[in-house]
Amino acid sequence: MGTKTVDEAGTESGTEAKRDEEKVDVTKTEAPDEATGTKAEAVEDATDDVTDDATDDGDEVIAEETADRAAGSTGVGQGAGAVVSVALGVVSLTGGWIGTVAAARETLVGQLQTSSSAGVATQIKEVYGDAWQTTALWAGLFALVALIIGVVVLARPAFGAPAGPQAPWIKSVSWAGVALGVIGLLLAVLKYTDALLGLPSAS
Repeated sequence: MGTKTVDEAGTESGTEAKRDEEKVDVTKTEAPDEATGTKAEAVEDATDDVTDDATDDGDEVIAEETADRAAGSTGVGQGAGAVVSVALGVVSLTGGWIGTVAAARETLVGQLQTSSSAGVATQIKEVYGDAWQTTALWAGLFALVALIIGVVVLARPAFGAPAGPQAPWIKSVSWAGVALGVIGLLLAVLKYTDALLGLPSAS
């Protein structure tokens, strides 16, 4: 009774062999799926890292371009102000058409308001003295504006300019404008007060 026949033993052996084959097949089938899932996750992580790096690089590039544009705009404005300061300083020393027209008008007014019977000193003052003072006044105004613009350009970085350090040529031109403004203003004051090139004596 405890003995198995050959058929039963063969049947059992075949059944166990089939079960073993099914286990091996399941293991082989599941293993590629797990490997595929791991590869997909790795590719996904790598893609996310590349995307994040590209985004960070893009943000940095945009920030640099924005800073460069702001710096360029500020540099252009300061450079223009420095050049204008020098130009006004030169006008204050050489004279402009506004000062010339104003002086000619003052001469005409003096001629109209001064009678031919007035003294020589009065005629000189009304016809020439007032015109020269008008020229000195306009020259002083140009010099003052040149001085103010030059000082503003030089002091601009101290008030939180968005750009970096001020360009050396802007500083140089601004200092030139300030120097011309000071010289022009000094000469205008001396001429207006007749301390320089005063009216000739009538005697």
